[in-house]
Amino acid sequence: MSCLVALLYSYFDCDTSVILRLECTHIYMALTCIQHCQRCTSLLRSRSVGITTLQYSTDAQHWPAALWNSFIVPVLPSVLQRSPNPSQTRQRWNLGVRSYCESHAKVQPSQTKHRNTDELPGTDMVSYQNPVSHQLIDGGMLLKEWQTAFDLDDAPGHSALEEISHEEAVHMDIPAALPPVSISLKDYVNESETLGKLVQLGVQLWKLEQRPNVGSMLLRLDFQTDVTPRLVFLKQLGVEDSRLGYLISHNPFILTESLENLQARVAYLRSKKFSAESVASMVSRAPYLLNFSVKRMDNRLGFYQQQLGLSAQKTRDVVARLPRLLCGSLETVKENLKICKMEMGFRENELQHIVTVIPKVLTANKKKLTQIFDYIHNTMNIPHDLIVKFPQVLNAKYLRIKERHLFLQYLDKAQYDPAKPNYICLDKLVSLPDEAFCTEVASATLKDFELFQKTM
Repeated sequence: MSCLVALLYSYFDCDTSVILRLECTHIYMALTCIQHCQRCTSLLRSRSVGITTLQYSTDAQHWPAALWNSFIVPVLPSVLQRSPNPSQTRQRWNLGVRSYCESHAKVQPSQTKHRNTDELPGTDMVSYQNPVSHQLIDGGMLLKEWQTAFDLDDAPGHSALEEISHEEAVHMDIPAALPPVSISLKDYVNESETLGKLVQLGVQLWKLEQRPNVGSMLLRLDFQTDVTPRLVFLKQLGVEDSRLGYLISHNPFILTESLENLQARVAYLRSKKFSAESVASMVSRAPYLLNFSVKRMDNRLGFYQQQLGLSAQKTRDVVARLPRLLCGSLETVKENLKICKMEMGFRENELQHIVTVIPKVLTANKKKLTQIFDYIHNTMNIPHDLIVKFPQVLNAKYLRIKERHLFLQYLDKAQYDPAKPNYICLDKLVSLPDEAFCTEVASATLKDFELFQKTM
């Protein structure tokens, strides 16, 4: 220890009391930094200081790297600046050491055991408490391991081809990396909070991943900032929990709509005297409704009111019963209106009644609609006024109508004129289940009807 103190004293012109107040680890780190500084190395070589060997303690321990930041970092920058002569270097180092000692060093005298080290004359052995590791270190001890830790030139690097034992490989904790590209969202569900929560809501990710760019969009969303506010908005609107998964599965883009736009569109519907329950039901059954602007919804409402000649109240009723009228294409609606008027021959007032009772006529498949009307009107000989009275027949399945009519005709009971006896109501013909139809309308058993179906 005395040789180290003598080295610092003779080279930096520091007081002995100042050097002793430094911890031995700090002194050794200072010497290590000096060894890595070419200027200081040349200066050391020019000094006639005879130090051949240093006594190191055999029970040295590894010290935290925080000591480097606690002493060398605040002192070293002022020393390593370029200076014209060695005296200025010594002055800067001396000032740095003094400022550090006055602000950080704490001397705690204690009795220690004498070791085989050189001591300065008139100096007692002093022990210091390390502020980082909280261990008592003899003032004459030096940690040999610091020489290896701070010798940057000799520090061995880690090779990617270095062999490790099987035990080390088993205990290695390697985090699972997300695949940069995947054809399925299932690879990201366990790592993405957004996808995990959407699955819990009942969102069908297998449908969304088949749509272009939707999977990437969902992965970029943050559940707390992007998804939660919109779910809260839908809940406050009156959408049931069981419908949230259905809504997002069909329209995931509602999660990217701004809350201001969503609130404005709901406010518009309320201004058109749609009730709160109607708005909630419309949003639940038409997932894309709130993605359309207020201007577009206003144009759609005006179109139906003008084309159908309905009042404002009846227009609201039609749209509330079939909210996708505000979302779907108008071309299908225009074609069906033209077919009903020109091909089927319904008058305007008759068409108004059909639409108010069965709004799906406006969006039905054109081929299916004409096929059903042709069979009812031309094969079953049912007039227009009877169809208008029971428009549900236009929304029934073509095969059901055909099977039941032929079965009644086989039983000689196909009578649909209300003015004649044994009248068969069209509503019962298409709406009742098979068993009820056989007992109430055909007066036959279900087995007889099933045997007849096999002959078709």
